[in-house]
Amino acid sequence: MAQETSKSIYDFNVKDIRGNDAGLSEYRGKVLLIVNVASKCGLTNSNYKELNVLYEKYKNKGFEILAFPCNQFGGQEPGNNEEIQEVACSRFKAEFPIFDKVEVNGKEAAPLYKFLKSQKGGIFGDAIKWNFTKFLVDKAGKVVERYAPTTSPLKIEKDIQNLLESS
Repeated sequence: MAQETSKSIYDFNVKDIRGNDAGLSEYRGKVLLIVNVASKCGLTNSNYKELNVLYEKYKNKGFEILAFPCNQFGGQEPGNNEEIQEVACSRFKAEFPIFDKVEVNGKEAAPLYKFLKSQKGGIFGDAIKWNFTKFLVDKAGKVVERYAPTTSPLKIEKDIQNLLESS
């Protein structure tokens, strides 16, 4: 069981969108962008569009996007997992993995998110402020950067390239 002292994100197990156990260790050696997503947010269209561009460009080069639906911000992800998957995959054409809906703040926050926030706090404290907060993780499973919800995914591209090129 992963404790707060986990050394990397590979120590965590999560549930996929179908409720099956998924170990993040299967992403070992890849550069990851972990994002809390929502279907009905003002940032949804632009973020999914740009995440898809990044995914298409780098998925065969060792890059993966891990999307975690969350309904803690303005009730903007109200659906069940089936509905979320339908919206993400049909309307927004997401091909990257979408996981079980989680909480990212508070006592019920997913252990993965507690870890991410402990590694890279925000400017105004550790709490996730809104949908589409992004965490960039290097090939060793270390959280290297945190981006605000309003940071365009394409603005992160150079950081992704740098991590993919590093050994």
